[in-house]
Amino acid sequence: MKIIYNKIENQLEDNLNGFQVAKALNLENLKQVIAYKINDKIYDMQSKINNDCEISFLYADDKNKESFEILNHSTSHLMAEAILKLFPNAKLGFGPAIEEGFYYDVDLGDYQLKEEDLTKIENLMKKLSKEDNNFIRKEVTKDEALKIFANDEYKIELINGIENQITIYTQGSFTDLCAGVHLPSTKYIRHFKLLNIAGAYWRGDVHNKQLTRIYGVSFFEEKDLNDYLLLLEERKKRDHRKLGKELGLFMISEYGPGFPFFLPNGMILRNELENFWYDYHAKNGYVFCKTPTMLSKELWITSGHWENYKDNMYTSTIDGKEYAIKPMNCPGGMLIYKNSLHSYKDLPIRLGELGLVHRHEASGALNGLFRVRTFTQDDAHIFLRKDQLIDEISKLLKIFDDIYSIFGLDYHIELSTRPENKYIGDIEIWNESERILKEACEKSNKEFIINPGDGAFYGPKLDFKLKDSMNRIWQCGTIQLDMNLPERFDLTYIDENGNKIRPIMLHRAVLGSIERFIGIITENFAGAFPTWLSPIQVAIVPVNNLYHLEYANKIKEELEKHNIRVFLDDSNEKLSYKMRNTQIKKIPYSIVIGEKEMNENTLTYRVYSKNDQVNTTIEKFIDIVLSDIKEKKLPKDRK
Repeated sequence: MKIIYNKIENQLEDNLNGFQVAKALNLENLKQVIAYKINDKIYDMQSKINNDCEISFLYADDKNKESFEILNHSTSHLMAEAILKLFPNAKLGFGPAIEEGFYYDVDLGDYQLKEEDLTKIENLMKKLSKEDNNFIRKEVTKDEALKIFANDEYKIELINGIENQITIYTQGSFTDLCAGVHLPSTKYIRHFKLLNIAGAYWRGDVHNKQLTRIYGVSFFEEKDLNDYLLLLEERKKRDHRKLGKELGLFMISEYGPGFPFFLPNGMILRNELENFWYDYHAKNGYVFCKTPTMLSKELWITSGHWENYKDNMYTSTIDGKEYAIKPMNCPGGMLIYKNSLHSYKDLPIRLGELGLVHRHEASGALNGLFRVRTFTQDDAHIFLRKDQLIDEISKLLKIFDDIYSIFGLDYHIELSTRPENKYIGDIEIWNESERILKEACEKSNKEFIINPGDGAFYGPKLDFKLKDSMNRIWQCGTIQLDMNLPERFDLTYIDENGNKIRPIMLHRAVLGSIERFIGIITENFAGAFPTWLSPIQVAIVPVNNLYHLEYANKIKEELEKHNIRVFLDDSNEKLSYKMRNTQIKKIPYSIVIGEKEMNENTLTYRVYSKNDQVNTTIEKFIDIVLSDIKEKKLPKDRK
């Protein structure tokens, strides 16, 4: 058997497993090897190799995404084993690795799991990990699997839905239904923490039973676990729900779960964000529209939403006719395009809309501004010719670059392909659409990864995954190539020969949802927004109202002439209390007015979170603030 490793060809015996191959290749740090890869597919170390191949290995490394996922998936199995030993009547649902750890959904009957139970589970997991039990993979028939899991209706449901090979994994006396891959043994699982408990409907369906979801995280190195736990503490401080209340940005009422109220400070921030969005897009060739919130059932049947999205839509009956509140803006954009005749010379038409949509989300999934039932999409629908596609997508990629850089957000791109079941249109059209998106990324030198089966029901898409200052990944922007809805709505343009031709449409959103994006940047900036977004941009603090208030008011008037948002603290509190209050409110600039400033006709300012105090003229200070606003500087770049 010919094995190529590190571009060196090795002749080995046939039918060796990963351990034997690694040993034969004299790998360094052999004890740290946890899996191997052939043609980008990952295998357990016990899996046999029978063909010539090029091989690579995965090590116990927290920085490697694939290794981290294998560790956390294996840790979820260890947790499930501990749960069954402590709660023998428990039944198991899913136990996957996720972006930052793992979870397992379990049915504990009538028992309500408590926080103190997590400690018991954790302690038993530590004992079980020391047993150094191998994770043993075995292929079984459907009948064998049904017998093994005969007492767990959740596993039975999963087994009955599997058409391909069924595999199980066993460590010690515990066996679970799983496709893998797993660690060689439990001894690698040493540094982990069970984090919290939540409710989750079985298979995400609100009509199913709600199970108990236990979240956890696992690392190969103790330091990495400790660093992560510190990061979680920092995230708690930055929680947008907490900051939203403290800074007066938004509220949620019991009269409307999932329907946020924006407060005065929040409206300032929101308006600035939306004004920026309009200005930027107007300069890039977009025109704007507003479509109705509620439209008839027939429209949603035509668009395919009624068949594919009805469970997430709010409906009502008016004059005996069924209507739906829009969950998406697209069908309205179709009607606007169809309202006029279009020539090939008119294209591309870039139709932007900040459209308010409503979606029926499960109550248990609601979370501040991150998961709501009503939100504003920064939508645009671009109608164009096929020959314009590559260039237009390249322009869109630059727009995403520009806008995300303003907020200091990094991102990566995922190409989401045709869903396995719920989709509309011909497969040939889907394949062509996916090819075009791929080609556009390659032309723009944009790297991307494939996210199979996660496209919209009407077309493939490029998803933009943002990374914030807390290393979290957020799904925000998207570019969706759609050849199906123009067909369904019979959209046309007149070509140079006078023929009616079907346009292609791009759906795109950069911020994704105004509400969610505000939540993201609130946590990203820890509430200390860039000056252009801050509800209050400058605080003025007179040392003594009796002597300095009149001069402080003069400065306030000068700043307001330049549309700078100012708060003058004329309370009778001590200076130290007033200054501390400006920091609590995270105001970008704080001005102190005392005897020196009044006599010299100057001011002394301090930038938020910095200790340096700068004395300057009113004119120079105004220039500093206006420059900060105009250039949309990030907080770290303030002077």
